[in-house]
Amino acid sequence: MSHRQSALGRPSSGKKRLKDLLVQRDNRLCADCGAPDPKWASSNIGVFLCLKCCAVHRSLGTHISKVLSVTLDEWSEDEIDAMMEVGGNASANSIYEAYFPEGVKKPRPDAPHEERAKYIRSKYELQEFLKPSLRIKSGPSSKQSLAASLSGKKMNERKGSLDNKTVSSMNANGVSEFIGTLKVRVLKGTNLAIRDMLSSDPYIILTLGQQKVQTSVVTSNLNPVWNEELDLSVPHDYGSIKLQVYDHDMFSADDIMGEAEIDIQPMITSALAFGDAAMFGDMQIGKWLKSYDNALIEDSTVNIVDGKVKQDLWLRLQNVESGEVELELEWTPLD
Repeated sequence: MSHRQSALGRPSSGKKRLKDLLVQRDNRLCADCGAPDPKWASSNIGVFLCLKCCAVHRSLGTHISKVLSVTLDEWSEDEIDAMMEVGGNASANSIYEAYFPEGVKKPRPDAPHEERAKYIRSKYELQEFLKPSLRIKSGPSSKQSLAASLSGKKMNERKGSLDNKTVSSMNANGVSEFIGTLKVRVLKGTNLAIRDMLSSDPYIILTLGQQKVQTSVVTSNLNPVWNEELDLSVPHDYGSIKLQVYDHDMFSADDIMGEAEIDIQPMITSALAFGDAAMFGDMQIGKWLKSYDNALIEDSTVNIVDGKVKQDLWLRLQNVESGEVELELEWTPLD
């Protein structure tokens, strides 16, 4: 049987797993520079990469990083299994970027080759950003990267242990546990569901971790305009923002009118990769992609506008018969 026939005999269950991993929120930006829509991967390290970073990875040698195209190259089942075990960029970076020496920053997507190469070599070959207890000697005889040698479960256990120590230390020293603030401007709703006789009295609640913020109630309106700003503090271990629309009732419990989850990782990862947004002109720096498993009506780009990191969202409410909501996000890092 030819190699091509063999590949067709195992189609694509493996490739589908790989592509499903790629579309997860942590893997939609390059692990090393934050460039959007990576199409390359280091199969033994377990990260997804942009074209510029993958060129540097190739120069490290396959004993450190074996680079493959997600779409063009043939992958073995073992290579796909290794990627799945690591779990993607967030899990790998929790190990390889556990500790940044003072003055070290990730390269931006437009960083020159020399800066990019220095960072990537420091990260994987010299392992300068690992916790000292995890550092191992790399060399041609090494068969696996550190991340690939740890199962996804072990990496998560290690990450949880490090995160708990970090949080405890921060609390003991009185340092803020937050990395910045999201200003959410709730613009308007469209074609919202009827929950009263002929209309509804809608309001929106946003939840991030233990925080909840709420808009005002707009009476008897299925197309409400709020144009209200709500602030949320973003912790180090942030998750998605949960958006819920309710109908206000005077004499009974408020009725749900739909919900949506807002993935803020593309925005924050892009913002942190670029650093001080005021140093740049207006430009796109990231993107949250529409997919079958999220509420986006269209792709949502992350942009620097007038020195601020901003993102417009157009969401279709879920678990309800109808309704759309439009929002604007603005990121402010903690000084």
